[in-house]
Amino acid sequence: MNYSYVLLSELDGRFYIGSTGDLRARSQKHSSSVMRSTAHRRPLRLIYYEGCLSADDARRREHYLKTGRGGRYPKQRFASWLASIRAIRLERH
Repeated sequence: MNYSYVLLSELDGRFYIGSTGDLRARSQKHSSSVMRSTAHRRPLRLIYYEGCLSADDARRREHYLKTGRGGRYPKQRFASWLASIRAIRLERH
């Protein structure tokens, strides 16, 4: 099984989108400082993933989610949840 996934940076509130064949191992790499692309944005939270039958389908979905139209999908899908997280963060300061 191959996966496309979305990570949320708790540091800056931005998304990271990727694809992999082993979601658990990739998530652990992102959480440690092994991945240069996300090392400066830790801590990260896996908020969404999709299972795909082929690596090509997972990469195709990753590329779609990185486009303007596809990038709106996670924002709309998790709008109320993201608003509550941001409200909690604002209350703490």
